[in-house]
Amino acid sequence: MTMNVGQLIDHFALIPHPEGGYYKESYRSNEEIHEECLPLRFAGERVFSTAIYYLLQGLDFSGFHRIHSDEIWHFYEGTALNIYVIDTSGNFELITLGQNISYGETFQAVVKAGHWFAAQPADPEGFCFVGCTVAPGFDFKDFEMAKRESMINEFPQHSAIIQKLTRE
Repeated sequence: MTMNVGQLIDHFALIPHPEGGYYKESYRSNEEIHEECLPLRFAGERVFSTAIYYLLQGLDFSGFHRIHSDEIWHFYEGTALNIYVIDTSGNFELITLGQNISYGETFQAVVKAGHWFAAQPADPEGFCFVGCTVAPGFDFKDFEMAKRESMINEFPQHSAIIQKLTRE
């Protein structure tokens, strides 16, 4: 059975996410990786892995941000989701998460640690219900929202998409 946005929000107890959309953590490992076993970019211990449900609808978007871990995106329901990635060298990649593989959509995609990324529904009339798995596990200490002006200064060749998918 296909669920609508309201049903998804209610059923999964989704709450507003700071980068846009709605989310609910669905998994957090009980085991931890000790700080001395992690790369230096991590301050403190991290759980092995975390997972969330994530929902975007209409014209809403997940603003450009980056984290210290790799993030795997999984498609579940709705319209395709465009994920915009700018790597540390300034290379741009558009990933379309969805179920229509004949149009280049994919069910899973990885955004590497330290890469800037943003997302929005491919269809502004639709919604995207996806999941994200992070390893080592997500911690808001590892999360950085993009500042529009500094990101445009660093990647002027991508200023149009940065302008569109940042909030400040």
